[in-house]
Amino acid sequence: MILEICVDTLASVQTCARAGADRIELCAGLVEGGTTPSIGLLHAARGLFAGKIMAMLRPRAGDFVYSAEEFALMLREIDFLRQHGADGIVCGLLSPDGTIDGGRLERIVERCAGLDFTFHRAFDVSRDLPESLEALIAHGVPRVLTSGGQPDVSRGLDALSQLNKQAAGRIRILPGGGVTPQLIPEIIRRSGATEIHLSARAAVPSPMAYRRPDIPMGAASVPGEYERKTASEPIIRAAREALLGTRS
Repeated sequence: MILEICVDTLASVQTCARAGADRIELCAGLVEGGTTPSIGLLHAARGLFAGKIMAMLRPRAGDFVYSAEEFALMLREIDFLRQHGADGIVCGLLSPDGTIDGGRLERIVERCAGLDFTFHRAFDVSRDLPESLEALIAHGVPRVLTSGGQPDVSRGLDALSQLNKQAAGRIRILPGGGVTPQLIPEIIRRSGATEIHLSARAAVPSPMAYRRPDIPMGAASVPGEYERKTASEPIIRAAREALLGTRS
């Protein structure tokens, strides 16, 4: 049995090393579902954790349909992640119609040659899970992280069992999403999985004695998966014009 913990801080990496996790999924921004970690974070994690490190490959939060520029960046980042200690890559790509983006997935898998690979929970928002599973198998994907197409694993147990039967050893089903230690025995029994994924997070108070909770450093709320926050050209141009107008 393999225990994988999803982490986005060095403190969490250290905890995984002490607690005996077999594998970590290293990300940035878990609040956004996880994005590509910095090379500095990966390099530091590699020095702290002796087990397998799976690095998230996701250039932004939101949906899993990427522009040509984003996809080119993803291909380059595979090389950087490999060079700085990643043992594997975690990635997911969809087409606008909700199917697996097979053409791009093939290129990603080829670029990851020699690395482990997990297709992440983009799978859960694809339009047809059995169809998507066959697509992943056809492209040689060794593992898929999934909650059975439900908000959490506890509600997706029946689907996970069916997916594992369909997989028939051709791909590993990695249950993840809302997993707690108490649920693990039932998840393993019902799904037939041999690996489990969770974040295992608990709230830790900040050491800050002086606080200004009225001043947020980021968004007050996380945008939905189907809304992207991006720089606006009209707003930038308006800001530039306003700035130029202040010059004497």
